[in-house]
Amino acid sequence: MAGEDQLISGMAGRYAGALFELALEQKAVDQVKTNLEQFDAMIGDSADLKRLVRSPVFGVDEQLKALEAILVKAEITDIAANFLRVITTNRRLFAVQAIIRGFRQLVAKHKGEVSAQVTVAEKLSDTNLDALKGALKSVTGGKDIDLDVKIDPAIIGGLAVKVGSRMIDSSLRTKLNAIKFAMKEAR
Repeated sequence: MAGEDQLISGMAGRYAGALFELALEQKAVDQVKTNLEQFDAMIGDSADLKRLVRSPVFGVDEQLKALEAILVKAEITDIAANFLRVITTNRRLFAVQAIIRGFRQLVAKHKGEVSAQVTVAEKLSDTNLDALKGALKSVTGGKDIDLDVKIDPAIIGGLAVKVGSRMIDSSLRTKLNAIKFAMKEAR
């Protein structure tokens, strides 16, 4: 399954595909997706968890011990919890965010949705999120949108949207860089 989609390749794609097939077989796709999105959000919110996930300094035992505490606190169970344990044991926890992205793409494809990655400077209100989904839905021919929203204060303002191979970057950082470049050219 992972090999069918060019966007999902390599080790992360293989893990995402295997997890998707298992979740589909167990009729737990939505539950697994929710749990993985929750774990992904926790990584984004915690510098310590991000370091635990990405750093090769931590051994498997340390990562598993910390992961168990996180799973209990977040109430992540069943397939998602077991999957996170497996990738930790296999020393693949560093790739968990890529695996989650791949899993989300497979779920979206299965449901006939379009995946969109959006980067914003600060958290969007529900009203703005709904407006963004509506705008993207009209651009994609009425398909449902699976939004993956990342917060990156470095873009200063505006947003960057990626739908499939199309990228629209209307961030303030990009606009300022363009002005700076234009000013250098004018000299």
